[in-house]
Amino acid sequence: MTGIRVLVCDDEQLLREALVRLVGAAEDLSVVGAVGDGAAAVAATAEQRPDVVLMDIRLPGMDGIEATRRIVARGGPSRVLILTTYDLDSYVYAGLQAGASGFLLKDAPGERIRDGIRIVASGQSVLAPEATTRMIEALQPLLPTDEDRALLAAAERLTDREREVCELIAQGLSNDEIAARLVISRYTVKVHVSSVLTKLGLPDRVHVLISWSRLRGLRR
Repeated sequence: MTGIRVLVCDDEQLLREALVRLVGAAEDLSVVGAVGDGAAAVAATAEQRPDVVLMDIRLPGMDGIEATRRIVARGGPSRVLILTTYDLDSYVYAGLQAGASGFLLKDAPGERIRDGIRIVASGQSVLAPEATTRMIEALQPLLPTDEDRALLAAAERLTDREREVCELIAQGLSNDEIAARLVISRYTVKVHVSSVLTKLGLPDRVHVLISWSRLRGLRR
């Protein structure tokens, strides 16, 4: 068993089995377990130490938000990607606050879900395009205004290509989608994203999305 190790957690057996098949169909992904509730996900994560946990939210007993909180609190290598039917702002915010590294809808194309797993496993974050606009609107005010000048100064150090990458991240595009849009390799995109994070002093893509959207407002 090689590649990115994934634990699937969903209370619906048919969907759980479908996700196992979806993940297992990729050569670079492997399923180390499939469970049906939050408590089992926490226990299986501690035992299997997967790279990524695909986590449903509405689960019997312990829900996916609490399970995510407990998994992240352990401080292990496992990162959580929430995969749910419910495109509700409260779930997005609660999941990210609990420490999840991303949020996608279950009806997303299979390759988007697999790409989401890869993105999260690489240490980055991913957010469903459906939630991107609302996240921007809700989180923009949370960026402290006393950091605006520093952010503007940092943005001046970006190259034209890095600014293009920021714009596409702010639109919710994945690395593969950015590569296709700019006609460059996925590796080159990863290099640009890494450089952007360093220059702007940000931890992940979600913060790039928020900060770049804030910069748009400052420049108007």
